[in-house]
Amino acid sequence: MSDLNTTHNRLVWFDIPVADIERAAAFYRAVLGVDVQVVPMGNGQLGVIEHHDGNGGCLVHDPESISRQGGILVYLNAAGRVRDALRQAERLGGRVLEPITSIGQHGFRAIVQDSEGNRIGLHSPTDA
Repeated sequence: MSDLNTTHNRLVWFDIPVADIERAAAFYRAVLGVDVQVVPMGNGQLGVIEHHDGNGGCLVHDPESISRQGGILVYLNAAGRVRDALRQAERLGGRVLEPITSIGQHGFRAIVQDSEGNRIGLHSPTDA
């Protein structure tokens, strides 16, 4: 993610759950007119949607999340204040679903349920 993205954008990343990574990659390549690179990640694969210095996202093999309770996961910018963001989320009726976790060179993330029941990701280049 570029510094411009971190400084100026609230939405910094998104995950789209898919049942078939290759089929979904072909779909998004054609629909968006950009490359989708299928890369290994952990025990599976991700389809990283071309984004250069702009906001980005990927296809995640996670068939169980294709539902009203799951669905697309957007990551919101909590740069330099992810710990405070989690405290505020809980204080205002949200719930931490996944604690702060390293995502390697890409920084840190946490997943929360907002006050309305939606899942959102919080992203920060540091775990502060």
